[in-house]
Amino acid sequence: MTFNELKHICKPIDVTGPEPDTIGALIQDSRSVEPGDTFIAVRGTQVDGHHFIDEAITKGAAIIICEEPFYTDKDVCTMKVADTRELLGPLAQALERNPAKKLQIIGITGTNGKTTVATLTYQALQLLGAKPSLLGTVAKRINDEELDSLLTTADPIELARDMQRMVQAGSTHLVMEVSSHALDQQRVDGINFEVAAFTNLSHDHLDYHSDLDAYAASKKQLFDYLSDDSTAIINNDDEQASYIISDTGAEVISFSFENKEDIRCKIEQNTARGITVDVDGITIKSPMAGRFNAYNVAQTFLICRALGFEDAAIAEALEQATGAAGRLQRVQVENQKNQPLVLVDYAHTPGALENVLQSLADTKEEQETLHVIFGCGGDRDKTKRPKMAGVAEDNADIVTITSDNPRSENPDAIIDDAIQGFMSPDKVTRITDRRKAIEQTIARADEHTIILIAGKGHETYQEINGERRDFDDREIARQALAKRNGNSKPKEVY
Repeated sequence: MTFNELKHICKPIDVTGPEPDTIGALIQDSRSVEPGDTFIAVRGTQVDGHHFIDEAITKGAAIIICEEPFYTDKDVCTMKVADTRELLGPLAQALERNPAKKLQIIGITGTNGKTTVATLTYQALQLLGAKPSLLGTVAKRINDEELDSLLTTADPIELARDMQRMVQAGSTHLVMEVSSHALDQQRVDGINFEVAAFTNLSHDHLDYHSDLDAYAASKKQLFDYLSDDSTAIINNDDEQASYIISDTGAEVISFSFENKEDIRCKIEQNTARGITVDVDGITIKSPMAGRFNAYNVAQTFLICRALGFEDAAIAEALEQATGAAGRLQRVQVENQKNQPLVLVDYAHTPGALENVLQSLADTKEEQETLHVIFGCGGDRDKTKRPKMAGVAEDNADIVTITSDNPRSENPDAIIDDAIQGFMSPDKVTRITDRRKAIEQTIARADEHTIILIAGKGHETYQEINGERRDFDDREIARQALAKRNGNSKPKEVY
């Protein structure tokens, strides 16, 4: 990119200092600046990049892009622009040669289900012969290569670089989760989505958003800016659906398990070991369990249809797609005789926990007992703690409350907050140590017990006092099952 091309994109109000011969890497974290880089000062929710311009210059930044007048020496070029946050996404894309324009991009947003829908779509596209990449909570995949994923939706610079790597690797599609934080912070500006999907909206992230209306408004932005040749796939059984699509210019395809006016969906069979779903007259058998996964499967089917794939081929692919790790993931050992059914799920909000528990309650046999182990995260929205307790008590036969990721909070204080939501707290087992809670529950269960370990899902750590310690619900459960069974070898089943 030339300096004149950079000015054309930035549309600066003012430019001072020398024109550099080359345009270096775009950086928004001053700690990462190297000589010749372009530093863009962005106002964040907690930190203002303008406070670190001095550091960026000291480290050798050749160009400073900012919103405020800033005195620099004669060796540094400064561009004053109207809004650095609004500029960041399009500029990052332009500097990476606009990789977003070379991919078919599918964006999925919602409180619950977006990770499963994204993963199912990625898996289905692979089985359909495409070369998809995936960006999300559980994994970042460039074709088959897996990389660390620290945020549901990365910052615009990392996002553009990842997309360029995808293009270079031959990817045809990108499936990405789009969080409310990313939409609110304009992290996906400059990206054209061919398909966008809305799963649902319930109580979450109110430690960031002022209220549920603000949370919904952030989700709505994904659909507000869709082009008229895009497609929106909407779960019309959610009460926020009509609001979410009220200003979209995209073609809207809504589906429902309840209303006749939409694409009609029906659950033909629902067991703890799989579901059969009818979507618009097409039968789909999935190894995934639960009513909420019927919604996920239906939405994935419609996303793939909107991308131009044939119905029969999509249905066949979804029979093989297993979804995301830690989403109602079954834990087993080699000899399953006389063992409880143990499932691990990421449900960590009242709505998600209710969905999972109700689905399991619907599928269990008369002689079976549903036992849930759950906790609540520290340094997060405290109002959902008693709500989660109420959900657990209303939908499970037996409840054990324990720690999740306490972070900087006292684990017992978090449990005290949650216990306020129980109508009969004396009937709830309280075991603060999560490992002990899992081990004791499995040791005491019989073959007629369904155990749901909720909250952490795919995570392989527990965060305590700012430290991430190795901790995997699935591995601990496997060890506990093996111990019940005379040290049988554990195996992993998705």
